[in-house]
Amino acid sequence: MTSPEAPYGRGAFGNPRAVAGLAARIDEAARSLGRPATFMEVCGTHTNAIAAAGLRRLLPRSIRLIAGPGCPVCVTPVGYVDRAEALARRPGIIVCTFGDMLRVPSSTGSLERVRAEGGDVRVVYSPRDAVDMARQNPSRRVVFLGVGFETTVPTVAAALDEAEATAVSNFLILSGHKVMPPPLRALASDPEVAVDGLLCPGHVSVITGWRAFAFLPEDYGLAAVVVGFTPTDVMRGVLDLVRQMAEGRPEVVNLYSRVVTADGNTRAKALVERYFTPEDQIWRGFGAIPASGLGLRPEFAHRDASLIEVDVCDPVEPEGCRCGEVLKGSINPPECPLFGRECTHESPVGACMVSSEGTCAAWYRHERFSQGGAP
Repeated sequence: MTSPEAPYGRGAFGNPRAVAGLAARIDEAARSLGRPATFMEVCGTHTNAIAAAGLRRLLPRSIRLIAGPGCPVCVTPVGYVDRAEALARRPGIIVCTFGDMLRVPSSTGSLERVRAEGGDVRVVYSPRDAVDMARQNPSRRVVFLGVGFETTVPTVAAALDEAEATAVSNFLILSGHKVMPPPLRALASDPEVAVDGLLCPGHVSVITGWRAFAFLPEDYGLAAVVVGFTPTDVMRGVLDLVRQMAEGRPEVVNLYSRVVTADGNTRAKALVERYFTPEDQIWRGFGAIPASGLGLRPEFAHRDASLIEVDVCDPVEPEGCRCGEVLKGSINPPECPLFGRECTHESPVGACMVSSEGTCAAWYRHERFSQGGAP
């Protein structure tokens, strides 16, 4: 279903008075609910927005807001980074990546370290930049690191489309793409992760449509709300989750109707389907989740960098890092003994401290003093 955005129209998004009014309404609704509730946001942009605006401090004690696996860099397993490093060390290969992948810890270091040691690792701002680089370096293979959720996969599919149309044969991808519904099913089925409702990912929903999350109320009895990224958006979402619980009628409510529709971007989805097919993927903190990733279709095997033979050892997680538990919402960042001590944004030990969408990074920047984190 969809809900109207009035009386908090576009001009009110981010309005402190509107946020304060919503906080009061949440407090009133929570008291009438009569029991504690835990809600999870599953978008890294939401996590950062919530922390930056201090929204957790505005909620009543009975309403707990936790982060889930909403950061694509964070859920990318160590083994993927190890393979990317091995490719970067091979002569004749250029590895192209978005900047936040450079510092993600591998079993032995990071792509940043490999680059410092002479590996050809280059930062790009779009997959098309990597296609251009392949065109400019015809004697070398250019491997783009495809890390992201449904939001970014269409841009990679478009780059593949261009490479196919213009016969840029040396452009390849190492697909680490992931899709959100399967891990949400895993979370909803996990007895150790007790949540009452979810703030669904706004950016992902633009592509998938809000109907992609209908299984949450239908199969698991969980309230679900699709929201945008301003403080007002998020607080309206929390209020609606409390309302759904009070009424005992869980559903999917679209509070981001200015950009999200029921079925999403059908053109983008068709382009992705042309090049990619569902496959099992490993998620940090979850292990292997069936059909939770996107691999290249067999007819595009000539673009698949995972078929390049490289020597890769068994992956090794950073010692003491509890990033996997943070991604499942089992703990908050300050509960990790490394948080704010050995692991900081300047010197990250775990992937959750690297990306701007990482939960640990968001807490470190905005909440470590107010929420019991290390100084």
